[in-house]
Amino acid sequence: MAPVPRDLKRHNETVLASAEKGDMLEFPRESFPRYSHWAVYVGDGLVVHLTGDNDGISDGLGNPGKSFSVCGGTFDKARVQVDSFWDVVQTSKAKKNNGKDRKCSPLSGSAIVKRAMSKIGTIGYNVLWKNCEHFAAWCRYDVEWSEQADDIVAKAGLGAFVVMAAGILYKIFTSKSERSDEDD
Repeated sequence: MAPVPRDLKRHNETVLASAEKGDMLEFPRESFPRYSHWAVYVGDGLVVHLTGDNDGISDGLGNPGKSFSVCGGTFDKARVQVDSFWDVVQTSKAKKNNGKDRKCSPLSGSAIVKRAMSKIGTIGYNVLWKNCEHFAAWCRYDVEWSEQADDIVAKAGLGAFVVMAAGILYKIFTSKSERSDEDD
């Protein structure tokens, strides 16, 4: 792993020092595809998070095999585990991100930690419906919600709409062209 620049280390020390039990911590990854890893702070420099053998934490590459599913089915296994903040942050610029507090009411810090710890072990994984952000949100709010997954679904929906509209327009214009050719 590359050495961590001094200013990044200081930033992450500040985030860790300000973290309270039950806070959601976001670790933006600079890999492709860009995504954020999420964890719940449980105190004493430790986080609980949903992770896999090759999910971008240990090697920064991500696992493209976990990028797709069929009809929301959960196919890959992941696990919820306790790790040091420093093992998870690596070269990311950590953020304390309880932004969902605007729309959801957080549970107490001790209840959040208890929920996180209750899930230690192997569970299913799905990038759109059961990822690390869903897990952290469930711990904090009792709601499985991933804004980055919502963004993927919205972009896919927009892309499908554009393709469908282009197909309809193509069909309209080619059939008009064929009719005008027949009229000539």
